Amino acid sequence: MAIRPIRLFGDPVLRTPAEPVVDFDKELRVLVKDLTETMVDAPGSGLAAPQLGVSLRVFTYNVEGVLGHLVNPTLDLSDETQDGDEGCLSIPDLRFPCTRALRVVAKGFNEYGDPIVVEGSEMLARCVQHETDHLDGILFVDRLDREQRKAALRAIRQADWAGQTVRVKESPHPTFGRAR
Repeated sequence: MAIRPIRLFGDPVLRTPAEPVVDFDKELRVLVKDLTETMVDAPGSGLAAPQLGVSLRVFTYNVEGVLGHLVNPTLDLSDETQDGDEGCLSIPDLRFPCTRALRVVAKGFNEYGDPIVVEGSEMLARCVQHETDHLDGILFVDRLDREQRKAALRAIRQADWAGQTVRVKESPHPTFGRAR
């Protein structure tokens, strides 16, 4: 298992809808472990396979002590919404207010192909929606209102990582350097 580089805003894989997982094999189990290790190391609340350059419908999450993953998720969202700041490991160091459903019921599979259901509200619901968006080629900045989206895109253009497509660690500390 390994900590992998995280793809950054601008990498085409982040805008490409991911393929459904068909083979629940050792490769998938390695991917889930790598996603989990990379997410925890980053640190982040969630990480989707496209953020590692793998166009498959799988993500991991770590919210309020609940660590898990979903393969081929489908979501049932509440009509009630929540507002809150959101960030993304593929858009580092930037947070903007984003509206999401307050509650979610997510159905999918574990790494062995067994059906699982994840139900949550508030932060877990936000995280599951955010990561599922990644699987559809959608980034949280796409969900911002017009003014916030303009501000986010301006901040992205001015970020020290602008123009990079991969974020790699250069030290054991949670700071990131430029891709080599």
